[in-house]
Amino acid sequence: MTLKRIGLVLVATLALALPSAAQQRRATRPAPQAEPPKEQPQPAAPEPEIDLPYEPELLKLSEVMGSLAFLRELCTGSAEPLWRERMAALIDSEGRSAARKARLAGAWNRGFRAYALVYRSCTPSAREALVRLAREGDTLAATLAGRFGG
Repeated sequence: MTLKRIGLVLVATLALALPSAAQQRRATRPAPQAEPPKEQPQPAAPEPEIDLPYEPELLKLSEVMGSLAFLRELCTGSAEPLWRERMAALIDSEGRSAARKARLAGAWNRGFRAYALVYRSCTPSAREALVRLAREGDTLAATLAGRFGG
């Protein structure tokens, strides 16, 4: 008996939930055109962040620093805070907004993770990557300082 009641309640619920044919026809008629609402004054949008001319080099330097942090830790066997401290100093000096700080930290994390996916132990290839990345970081830092001051 209770199954019949449950079935009847379900059928009644579905019947009430489905729109009738007349309701569907009314819904297809175009609504009368109303006057467009008067424009409300919009709150002032935050000023867009100006991209710095050295932004690409700065992000690449952040990525190189992340890679160096991983490889140094892998090849020395100890977690040196040197690269993390340097990255924190870079974020403090160049992170004028939350968005820029996030981009810089994201680049550092990308560099760290890229080598973490490839290397599990300090191989000759990892040591070579460490040397090349250090050279690239030196070049980027010198370029940034030479062209844009700092």
